[in-house]
Amino acid sequence: MASAESIVYTATRGLVADRVYPDVAPASVAKPYITYQAVGGVDETTFDGLNEQQNQRMQVNVWATTRAAAGALMQQVLQALTAAPVRGTPIGSPVSEYEDDTKLYGSRLDISIWFTV
Repeated sequence: MASAESIVYTATRGLVADRVYPDVAPASVAKPYITYQAVGGVDETTFDGLNEQQNQRMQVNVWATTRAAAGALMQQVLQALTAAPVRGTPIGSPVSEYEDDTKLYGSRLDISIWFTV
């Protein structure tokens, strides 16, 4: 069964040597890495029940040791998630972040992904 989570993982894992994690990454993971989480979507339930086509809004976060590396990785993620076969639609533009506790630079993006269950 397809899910937006599995689509994000499969499309981005090659960018960071499989260092793609739901929600949070392990503390000792090598950098850069990617995290993702579901943050909403479009409800396609009808009177006939759940539609085979479903939508999930995914927040994808990249983390790196420099701002430039985070920005470059986010551009690769954008390419991977908007190209075939995913064809996701970005919701806005990437947002830059800095995590003081870990001293990591990040970039996050929400993307709408349609998939068949």
